[in-house]
Order: sequence, then C-alpha cells, then structure tokens
Amino acid sequence: MTAGRCLGLVLALMLPGVAAAQDSLTIRPPARDGAQPGAVTEGTAEGTAEEAPGGEAPDRATGAVVAGRAGLLRVLDKLDGSTADIELAPGEEAQIGSLMIVMGECRYPADNPSGDAYALVSIRTIADDTALFEGWMIASAPALNAMDHPRYDVWVLRCVP
Repeated sequence: MTAGRCLGLVLALMLPGVAAAQDSLTIRPPARDGAQPGAVTEGTAEGTAEEAPGGEAPDRATGAVVAGRAGLLRVLDKLDGSTADIELAPGEEAQIGSLMIVMGECRYPADNPSGDAYALVSIRTIADDTALFEGWMIASAPALNAMDHPRYDVWVLRCVP
C-alpha cells in the first residue's frame, strides 16, 4: 500500500469522528458578573457549585487590600545556587550582582497578611540600564509573571505589614 493511499484511508476513518465532535460543541457566554455559571466557589464542601436563584454563582465579597511597609524578595543565583532574601520599602533599591531591584509597592489581603502578597517591582541591569522586568509579581504564583534572566531568578515572598 502506498503512503498516499494510507493517508487517504486514515483521513477517511477520522473525518466522521471529527465532524461528530464539532456538532457536539456547546458555547456558553459568561455571566454578567464575570463568573461562569456553575463555577466552583469558596465554601463548597464537595467541589460542586453553590448557585444562587437564577442559575448564577453567588457574589463573593471582595477583601480589603493593605499596602505593606516593605516587601520581602528572594533572589536565586543560578550559577552558584546561592539565595539572598532582601527587604525593600517602597521606592527603595538594592543591587544584587549585576541587577538593580526597585520596590514600587507591596500589597496583601487585610484578613491574611501572610498570603497572596503581590509587589510592583522594577529590575534593571546595572551595566546598560536595560529593563529586565517591570510589573507585578505574585507570591502565590511566582511563575505567572516571572523575570527571564540567564543567571538570576527573583520572586516575591511576602509583604511586611
């Protein structure tokens, strides 16, 4: 059997399944408040959604956010494996190796000072003042908005209340 014939046979067998899968596709628009209908919410014991009347997920109260007096960052030197923890107040800067790190601000939930901190950080090279990172780093998800550098990794640990 030739390669072209094999390919034709495989496609003939696969296409009906692909077409059937396309027919069963369901698209649901998001709810007006941004939450997905039937989404898992906090406080559900078995992972099922608690739904308010009308089929929409109940609103969660938004927690108050507090600005910390400083932020605690960890710097990893990938060449020698050493780490350094640095505490920076807003506007303060620190030189670590060939990097200049500036803390913009550090915020955390008022009801949980040790969790979900996020910091506005600016990281530049000292040699040519090139911006390596400018933005928010999140303590609970360091890879979400990470700095890309061949030698150093920098991430926020927590805010100092």
